Formats: sequence, C-alpha cells, structure tokens
Amino acid sequence: MTVADLGNLVKEFDSTPKMPVLFIGHGNPMNAIEENVFTKGFRQMAGYLPQPKLILVISAHWETRGTLVTAMKEPRTIHDFGGFPPELYQQQYPAPGSPEFAALIKHLVDEVELDHQWGLDHGAWTVLKHLFPLANVPVVSLSLDRGKDAKSHFALGRELAQLRSKGVLILGSGNIVHNLRAVDWLKINAVDYGYDWAVAAQQRINSFILDRNYQALVDYDKLGADVLQSIPTPEHYLPLLYSLAATEADDDLSVFNDHLLAGSLSMTSLLYA
Repeated sequence: MTVADLGNLVKEFDSTPKMPVLFIGHGNPMNAIEENVFTKGFRQMAGYLPQPKLILVISAHWETRGTLVTAMKEPRTIHDFGGFPPELYQQQYPAPGSPEFAALIKHLVDEVELDHQWGLDHGAWTVLKHLFPLANVPVVSLSLDRGKDAKSHFALGRELAQLRSKGVLILGSGNIVHNLRAVDWLKINAVDYGYDWAVAAQQRINSFILDRNYQALVDYDKLGADVLQSIPTPEHYLPLLYSLAATEADDDLSVFNDHLLAGSLSMTSLLYA
C-alpha cells in the first residue's frame, strides 16, 4: 500500500463525530439465543448507539503472540466453545470485515500485524447480534498479546482512542469478575448471586470505574485477595482496560447489566459517550 493510499484511508475514516466506547460483560455463549435480563440490557443500550463506520472489538477469546488485527473481507463466525445445543452452533453473524481499515490501524500503531485466519469469536458475535442485529457494520477484531502486561495493554488502548474520531466504535468484551473454576454450576443462571469475595471485588472495581481511577485498575494485582480471586487470569479483564483507555474526560458514563451471576461471574457493562 502506497503513502497516497494510506492518505486516502485516513481521509475516508476522518472528521466524524466522536463514537462511543463500550465494555460488555458477555458471559455465557447462550446469551446469543436466550432471552434474559442481560440480553434485554444489550438491546436497550443498542438504542443509544449511533451508526458507526466500523466496530473494533477487543475480545477476551483471542489471545496471540504479538498484537494482530483481522484483515479479511468476510470474517467467519467462530463457535469457540463446546457442549452447547445445536441451535447455538447454527448461529451466524455475517458482518463484513475491512482490510482497508486493518491496514490503517497497522499504519497508525506500528506494533500491530495483519491476520487473515481468525474472525469473530463468541466474545464478539454473541454481543454484536444484539447491539447491531442487521450485521451491516464492518467489524475488525484486535487480539490480546499474551506478552504484554496490563500497563502495556492500557497504553495500546490510549493509542487506539484516536479511532473514535474516525467513525469507529470501540468495544471491549470480557467479564470483570471471571473465575470459572469457582462457578456454582447448579446456579449458573442465578442473577445477583455472588460469593463474598466476588461481591467485594465487584464493589471495589466499580468504585474505581466511577471515580475514573484508571491507574488503580491497571494495577489490579495490587488490590488485594478478593480482586485476585475474582481475576485469576487476565484475559477477561484486559478488554476493560482497552475500553477505559479509549475514554475521554468529558464522556458520560452509563453502567448497565451490573449483576453478579453463578457466584463468581459479573456481567457489568459500560457505555462511554
């Protein structure tokens, strides 16, 4: 791609109203086909979203060496789970991709490389089908580099923040409290049921979110035993840091789906607009 081509891309994706930033607690893949309090929350929030030129998704379910961005025209719908009803595997989310926009991200952020193999994992499509059910907005996914620490992920999110003014809606998808080993499977659908340590972690992290104390959230491993038990591995937490890093001081914050589930999961979701 020539310098002139990149210049044209910058112009194409420039000078638009600032797009929102979302963090979605995506939870169980069955949310793609079930009707519950969380899917109602997704659809209700969808009514407040403008139509973006493109959606950039950072999902907990795509971890790589290095940072990759999907660059295919037609990203596949990935059913990256097992043991669910056949109806769930039949679901498709046929949103287009954008090789051109992927090239623009690579131009703007030096460390990013292009990927032609991945697609839309369930952290992306099970949420997008409620937010943008027509699948008519191009979607590009950004991977989580396993080699980066939380500070570096946040710094990359700061670089990506400039995309909001280019018509790009940034969507982080994970779960803040996410300890699958501790899930009470007999109460997998029990809303507002959380172990004491999960309740304490949810309340503490929410307070930092509301205070916009992002440094404390980057340093989550210093927040005590309750938080560490709630975030035993970082992949579902890191998309939150990307979303927070892309915000600006004048963004209004809406918190929705702020419920614990099954003892050790939280569905807390955020909209900055």
